[in-house]
Formats: sequence, structure tokens, C-alpha cells
Amino acid sequence: MSLKVPKSNNLQLFKEGYKHLQGLDEAVLRNIQAVNELSDLVRTSFGPNGRNKLLINHLGKLFVTSDAATIIREIEVVHPAAKLLVMASQSQEAEMGDATNLVLILGGELLKKAENLLIMGLHPSEVIKGYELASVKAQAELEKLSAFSLPSPLTQGSLVSALKPIIASKQYGSEDKLASLVAEAALSIMPANPKNFNVDNVRVVKIMGGSLAGSKVVLGMVFGREPEGDVKKVSRGKVAVFTTALDISQTETKGTVLIKNADDMLNFTTGEEKQLENIMKEIADSGIKIIVAGSTVGELAMHYLNRFGIAVIKVLSKFELRRLCRVVNATPLARVGAPTPEEAGFVDIFETVEIGGDRVTVLRQLSPGEPGFDPTSQGEKTRTATIVLRGATANHLDDLERAVDDGVNGIKSLMKDPRLVPGAGASELELAKRVEAYGSGLKGLAQHAVKKFSNALEIIPKTLAENALGGAQGNEILSRLWAKHELKGGESWGVDIEDETDGTIQADRIKIYDSLVAKTWAIRLATEAANSVLSVDSIIMSKPAGGPKVPQQAGNWDADD
Repeated sequence: MSLKVPKSNNLQLFKEGYKHLQGLDEAVLRNIQAVNELSDLVRTSFGPNGRNKLLINHLGKLFVTSDAATIIREIEVVHPAAKLLVMASQSQEAEMGDATNLVLILGGELLKKAENLLIMGLHPSEVIKGYELASVKAQAELEKLSAFSLPSPLTQGSLVSALKPIIASKQYGSEDKLASLVAEAALSIMPANPKNFNVDNVRVVKIMGGSLAGSKVVLGMVFGREPEGDVKKVSRGKVAVFTTALDISQTETKGTVLIKNADDMLNFTTGEEKQLENIMKEIADSGIKIIVAGSTVGELAMHYLNRFGIAVIKVLSKFELRRLCRVVNATPLARVGAPTPEEAGFVDIFETVEIGGDRVTVLRQLSPGEPGFDPTSQGEKTRTATIVLRGATANHLDDLERAVDDGVNGIKSLMKDPRLVPGAGASELELAKRVEAYGSGLKGLAQHAVKKFSNALEIIPKTLAENALGGAQGNEILSRLWAKHELKGGESWGVDIEDETDGTIQADRIKIYDSLVAKTWAIRLATEAANSVLSVDSIIMSKPAGGPKVPQQAGNWDADD
């Protein structure tokens, strides 16, 4: 006979004021509910017909976008379980630059399906095991679905066809123009080994006014301001980059000077002027024709620079300054003086051009084929292309920039792995079919989780149909797609968002392709995030630091009381 030890309720493990939630109802299901709310929030923004969200962040900045990465970044999710899913989507953004929405929607749907299993009595470890098996199977089957691969010498046409679906999911209707701009910019700076393609070398400059049709690609770096001095154009010039102010150096101490006559007044700043003139003459003598200033340019310094015929442009962003140094191959200097030959950069063309009503400055290296191109002087220099976007409002321009960013990141992932799979939800439905068949052949409780995984994959074509054609038609189109996929060779049937026939379309016939590697990462990260949430069985929250939150009294902001 065993003695029952009475359970003590007054054991104090944690500080006063902590919260402890545990068990299925309090922890697991509550976490699933939080993730579902986040997933439902971005679900309506999925696909070409996704709705925009109007967000106002903590600084009062306005965003109108359907880009999931921007939405979750600006809404500042604080729930710990939902944060796990946010981190997974941020990993997708960092790794692939696209398909962040897919991670959120699939992760949320996996947890929604797991909820039914947990309520029925399955242990979370069985569900996690089943999801891991299904994820591995889905990734293996996805490899077999590769229908098309980018040709080896990249052409404008092949790159545009691969970029269109990526950009259409953000800017439906403008994908032709944007895809050709991104492809043109990427091909103009593509290194000899495409795997070394750097997304940072495709820049975007937004100029208000006009329309998207007025957008164009400029080979080089574009700054949305005019040069400071009188010199507006320089060909084949040396460049010096300064991070400090070009001005008379100020002393740290203050002093009082007594001026007795007019001569004293005239000679008061002579020494400083002479010193500055010597510095500027020294810079001019070293062959510098262009100065890039990272801070202010004093009036007196400007006077001498104009006299010596040196062009000056201010670049106040240290990140842009760093990129410019890479393009012109210069070293940024923290002292004002003549740079050494190694520190000076070189640029072929420095000019001011007019785009719309704005005058902008372009720094660029000549490309092969242009008159004056000298292959001996070029060396292995970084090329940069800038896409100049035109649009009516700042919000629209920001959204166009996000679409371009997705396109450029899409190229980066395609350079790593050029394989493509049928888009429009066709791949996900085919995977659902194959994972379902795989689950039916398994023994044990994990098979239920594998089948739920296949059900969760259906959410992608269903959401595409719902966002494009209304909620009622989602299930109807899904059943038609299932019928098409059951036929031999029906792997590429997806959702026809324009609903020209019966809401279904053959994705490979009209070249709707998605990146295989981006989809593989999305499935992997969504499964990992869902499993992380399912493996939590209790939540322990410490008492927040600091005293009680006292509501601020209305009154004068600098009053002592």
C-alpha cells in the first residue's frame, strides 16, 4: 500500500505576479488561435487579386500594401506563438525574398488542421511526427514536379517569363512592364558567373509624377538631386569620396577677438581662406574632377571648388555612400585633403539629366559597345543599374518598389536553382494528392497528421480562387481541380483567376511558373514553425519589469509636477 503525499499549493517557484498557462486548453489551443488570427489577416492579401491593407505604424507612417513581409513587420506582433510564425516568414524573406505569405498561410492552416486532431485526443508528438514525415515527402515530390528550367545563357525573354508570376502577385496588370524593367536591369549587371549575382547592384529611385509607362532603367547610380556647384557634367574623371564636411574646421573653444580698424576686419579670415584654398588646390592638382560629400559643403569651399572646375554632389545616406564607393572603386576619406592614387575612384560619366520635372544626377561606367568604352581602364569594376520608377502617389511608388524588390530577389533564387514548377496553385494541389496517397499507406497514428498536412496544402489554390472569384466559388473550383489532377498528366492544372472558362487553367501552357527552391523553403519553414508551436505545452510569463503604468496627466509637457 502506497501513501498518498498531499500536494502543496503554496510552493513559490517564481516571482510574485507571474502567469502560468499549461495544458491543451490553456496553452496549445490558445497558441493555435493566435496564429490563426495572424494567418487569416494576411490570407486575403495572397495572390494577384489579394486585397491591400492600409497600415499606420507606431510612427504614424502610412502603408498601403498586400506584401506580407511589410504587413507583419509594421503591425508588430507581440504574441509569443504568433512570433514564431513571423520569424519563419522573416527567414523566408531573408533566404528567398519571396513567398513569405505562403509560409504564414500554410503554417496557420497546418495548426488549424492539428487543432481537430488534438481535440480528438491525439498527442502533439504524434502530430509533429506526421507533419515531419509529410513535409519530407512533399519536398521530395516537389523535385519531381519541375516542369521547366531557365536556359543557361540567360535571355531577356526567358527571364521576363520567370519574373512575371512573381511580380503579378504584387502588381497584377503591371507585371509586363515591371518584369521587363527588372530583367533589363539584372542582365546589364549580370557577372560572368550568374551565381555571384548581387541584389544590391539593382537600385530603385522613385520620382513622383507621370505613370509606370514612364519608368526606365539607367545604367549606373542615380541620385535624386542636382550637383551642388556649377559643374554639371564630367567625362572620365577621378572621384574622391569624403565622409566629413567640406568646410573650415571649427575650433572647440570660443574666443573673443577685438577688431580695431578696417584692415583687421579684412584680414580676420585670411588665414582660414588661404588654408582652405591650399587644400582645394591640392585636391585639384591630384587630378580629382568629382567630389562626393557625405556631409555639408561650406560656401567658401564651394567657391574654390567652382574655381578649380570640380563637380560636387552631396550623398547624405552612409549606405548609398558605401555603394557608390563600390561602384567607382574609391575609399571613403574621413579627412579633407588630396586622396592617394589608391584612395581615388574613377567614373566614366557624371551627368545631370532631366526625368519628368526633376533633375537627377547619374554616375555610370560605360558598357561594352558604347562609344568611348575602353576595356583596359575598366578592370573588374562593379556595375550598378538603377530602375527609375514613376507613379502618382508615394504609397503607389513604395508598393512598386516592393514588387521590384521581390523580382530581383526572385532572380537571385533562380540563379541558385533555375528549376521552376507549375504555378497558380497547381503544384500545391498535386502535392496534396501525392501526400494523401502516401498517408493512406502508413500505419500508426501519424497517418492522420499526414492526411491533415495534405488537406492544409489545398488552402493555396482555394485562397487564390476565393480572392479572385469570391468565397462561394473556392470549394467549387477546388473540386474541379481535383477532378483534373486525377487524370493522367493533370499535374499542371491551377486556378484561372480571370475565370475565362470554368475557373481552371493549365499553368505550364501559359507559362505560369513558380521557383522550386522558394516553394521548398516555404514548406520546410512553415512545417518547422507549426511544429514549434505544437511542441509547447505551457507558457510561463514573468512579471513585467518596472513599476505600475501611471496614465500620463494632460498638461504642459515640461511642467515639473
